[in-house]
Amino acid sequence: MKQILVASDFSINASHALRYALSLAFRLNMEVAVVHAIHPTEGINNSTYNAIFIEDYYARKRAALQEWTDQVVQENKYNDLKVRTVIEVGYLRNVVTKYVEYTDVSFLVMGITGATGIKEIVGSNASMAVTKLRIPTLIVPPESNLSVIPVITLATDYKTTKLSVRDVKALNRILKLSDPKKLEILHVSERDLDEKLVRNGEKKMRQLLPNVDINFNYVDEDDTRPSHAIIDFVENNQTDILCLVKRNHNMIYRLFASSTVNEVLNRSVKAILVLHE
Repeated sequence: MKQILVASDFSINASHALRYALSLAFRLNMEVAVVHAIHPTEGINNSTYNAIFIEDYYARKRAALQEWTDQVVQENKYNDLKVRTVIEVGYLRNVVTKYVEYTDVSFLVMGITGATGIKEIVGSNASMAVTKLRIPTLIVPPESNLSVIPVITLATDYKTTKLSVRDVKALNRILKLSDPKKLEILHVSERDLDEKLVRNGEKKMRQLLPNVDINFNYVDEDDTRPSHAIIDFVENNQTDILCLVKRNHNMIYRLFASSTVNEVLNRSVKAILVLHE
């Protein structure tokens, strides 16, 4: 069965992300795996390495993750869902990459800030996942809930319509939540609209998602910044899940490398699904 992988650092925002993932798994008939990466030097005395003590430390971390996960599951009454926990020593990027290599994972779900609790800052792990990992990643802002019939928007510049097979499957799976499948597409461009590009872009989108009711929307050339147009659209259109396609150095990539994404995440949009070429 397909899995949703949730990254946990035991923070409040990780609890929100797990709660969102449980709701998603319940509605899509999926399993959940909660992963925690132990930093390579965590729990090790810098002057003395004692194998017995470090193994005991790891065992306590595994027990803590299981207890933390069980509490969130029970509090939200998802006891019938299949939920497992995974702990590995290493950097989160490597731990996640290794896990998805051997497991059928559809999404990685993360909160937007880490255990430090700093508000309005995308945490380093979430930024890493967006820029380094190639798995569809759902970033969940604090206290977000999965709507009964979510409004789903895909922002694109029509240069990134060739999604990977994994990402197309992930997008179609998310679209099942809208029932019947319905998608708002927002074309964003840093230049004036090109009619040929628009026609080809719409054609490719319909070919990519043949069983989806698509509504195309466009940014006026008077808009000063495409990122601002995204924010205004998701706010006015009451978007619940914003889908972005990342490729190196395109507008979406730069958006995540700047403070703009914080503004997007902290306004109307409930969650962001990052896809890849």
